Amino acid sequence: MRPPSPDLHRACIGLGGNLDSPVLALRSARQAIARQPGIREVAFSSLYRSVPMGPADQPDYVNAVMMVDTTLMPLQLLDILQTIENDHGRVRQGERWGSRTLDLDILLYDDLEMDDIRLKLPHPGMTGREFVLYPLAEIAPADLNIPGKGGLSGWLAQCPRKGLMVLQDV
Repeated sequence: MRPPSPDLHRACIGLGGNLDSPVLALRSARQAIARQPGIREVAFSSLYRSVPMGPADQPDYVNAVMMVDTTLMPLQLLDILQTIENDHGRVRQGERWGSRTLDLDILLYDDLEMDDIRLKLPHPGMTGREFVLYPLAEIAPADLNIPGKGGLSGWLAQCPRKGLMVLQDV
């Protein structure tokens, strides 16, 4: 996953939400990310509807993956994404994998493997999540390697859709 210049880094960002008009929230977050200095959108997947990963008594999620080129370092990018989440009403409390207005995760950053208290790369849960793998496969190179994990195509073959569907005409 190489950007076009040595001064740039290529990152993939997972977007998701299931409260307060999630389709609008993902569209707004996409625009907010692309407006940031040092970030340029490369590709954006379709929007997908997925069943909740956590408690079943919550609305379905809307998910997508955005590929960007950036001059930002990983923790700088994380700070910007968390600010955008907060601007969209994200509250970090309650149960894990519960309902949320917006969730932005750095999935990949170049070929970097990172284990920081604030950020782990590649995203540790991405290889088992259909709502990450299928949108990523839509916009990523066919031979994408997930650092330390192997090829995207192999993970897709092991990951059932679990009701995941592309949202049409949204």
